[in-house]
Formats: sequence, C-alpha cells, structure tokens
Amino acid sequence: MKNKIKVAVLGSTGYVGMELVKILSNHSNVDINFLGSETIHDSYLNNIDNTQEYNQLPLLRPNNSFNTEDSDYVFLALPHAVSNKYVKKYFNKINIIDLSADFRLDNFDVYKENYGDGHECKEYLNNFIYGLVEIYRDKIEKSKNIAVPGCYPTSILLPLIPLVKNKLIDTKNIIIDSKSGYSGAGKKFDFNKMKSKNDYNFYNYNTNNHRHIAEIKQELNKHSPENDVMFSFNPHILPNFRGMISTIYCDLNNNIKKTDIINLLKELDKINPFLKYIKNDETLDFFSIQNSNYCKIKVFDHYSDDKLIIVSAIDNLIKGAAGQAVQCFNIAENIEETVSLL
Repeated sequence: MKNKIKVAVLGSTGYVGMELVKILSNHSNVDINFLGSETIHDSYLNNIDNTQEYNQLPLLRPNNSFNTEDSDYVFLALPHAVSNKYVKKYFNKINIIDLSADFRLDNFDVYKENYGDGHECKEYLNNFIYGLVEIYRDKIEKSKNIAVPGCYPTSILLPLIPLVKNKLIDTKNIIIDSKSGYSGAGKKFDFNKMKSKNDYNFYNYNTNNHRHIAEIKQELNKHSPENDVMFSFNPHILPNFRGMISTIYCDLNNNIKKTDIINLLKELDKINPFLKYIKNDETLDFFSIQNSNYCKIKVFDHYSDDKLIIVSAIDNLIKGAAGQAVQCFNIAENIEETVSLL
C-alpha cells in the first residue's frame, strides 16, 4: 500500500478548521500528524459535531510549533492577514493550501485596500493558484501552493465565469444578491445580532463595499474579452448556521436564449462531480446543500426573455472552504477528486 500523505492543519479549532479535520480524518490517503491552534493546546479536538471524539488524532499544539519537515502538506485555516506570516516561513519547504484571502488576489495594492498592509510576503502572491476547481483544474494539478477561494466568490463565480467566458450574458449589468449563514463570520461572530427575545434577525451588510468584490471582479475579468465586468453585490446574513445562496440577475446577449444557458450548465454538470444543474421541479434550498461539497445551480424565467435569474447554492464551510480545499488537495495529488467528499 502506498504511504499515506502526512498532513497538518493550522487553525484547526475554528469552524473551517474543524470541517477540514473532519473531512481529512476520513480520507483514505491522509495521515493527520499535526493539529495547530492559537488558543487551545495539549488537549484533543473532541468537539467536532459535539458528538465524536477524535482522540486518535494528535494533541492540539501551538500553530507556531509546527515543523515543515514532519509533513507533506499544511492547510492554513487561519484568519486573513495572519496566514501570510506562516507562508513566509513555509514557502518552498512544504505544499501549502491556504484558506485565507492572503494569496487570492494578484495585485498587492488591491489586497492592501481590502485587508491592510500587513502582508509579509507579497512577492509570493503570484506563486499561488486560485483554487476554484471547476475553472482551474488543469492549473491545480500542477500546483504546490493553492489559495482556496472565498465562500461568496465560489457561489458566484462557478455559475458566472462560464457564462462570461462563452459571451452569453451582458457583462455591464449583473446584479448579485447573496445570503449566508452566520458561520461565515467565524467563531467571534456575536449571535446576539441574530436573535432577540421574540424573533430572529436578517440583514444586509457592506453592500457594494464587501472585501470579496475585489476577488470576484479579478476572476470575472480574467474571462471577459473587455476585461471590465460590472456588477452590484449585496450580501446578507441569515440566522442559519451554515449555507449560502446567491441569486444572480443577468441580461442575455443578443440572440442568446435561456436554453443556451441551461445546455451549458448541463454540460458542466456532466464533467464536474460537484457542480449540479437543478431542474425547475427540484428543490434548491439550504437543506439540499448543507454538509455537502456541491454547488447546485438553478435557472429561473424573468419577466423579459432577454433577462435571466440564476440561483447558486453551496455550504459555505465545505464547498466554500474546507471541502474545496480537500478537492484541490485530491487533484494536486492525482487522487480521485471525490475521495472523502461524498
């Protein structure tokens, strides 16, 4: 039997880190040999799902005690503007899969505008492949450094890039309305914002001013001949723990019909195990994607034949983070893409 691939997870006690450990611990090709945390040390990560103890895994250690010589891969489930400090130490010493925003953007000025100027190794920005699997699979196959996309961008780019690339929609007037479970804000999120004595809350935030806009724009422009895709982005927080739905309003290009969009999505469904086109008589909601690595896409009629409504749904912690990271790992290691994800 081939030796297992030794894997470390830094930031393993956050929502995304725990999802990573959960998926990787069931991976037939993986041996988790280091679990790091900033806050919890010398105890076992026994709070996954609040039901299962993983005492066969290593004790939690400080993130900064990790030695690259002991592992083949390190997954960085660390906050934005923190992850780069570890990459500075690890680059070219180990395969890196980073789940923060620190290496998603190609341009440091754009990064600085959105995340501050605390990046310690901006010279490595262009050494990471953007890990949107269904779009960049060929590049991921050859990469040792992968930047996993954000959850909002994943839900938006998977349906939109193929339409932009194939010139099916007008790129000057796209409207994106997204709704996420509150787990996307991390463990520090104040749930008091979500619940009062009598009811649950729901609100939009950072409309047309969200940090993910730069990431979305960067990737859409790469596939647009004019390189100037224009869109509005309105994100919302729901009182659900996990799940994300993006509703996208598009104008079709001349002589393009709804059936052209549907046919393309069906073709993508055939060649991508985690991209699913959903027929109109099938349900697409949070329950249909929670705890899965699927991105499910549905198309709706508009009042006008030259307009279209697309709904894209993912689990923000899995396809929007940990699951997509493991999908990238599988492809980079020439392992069946679906291992530990189905």
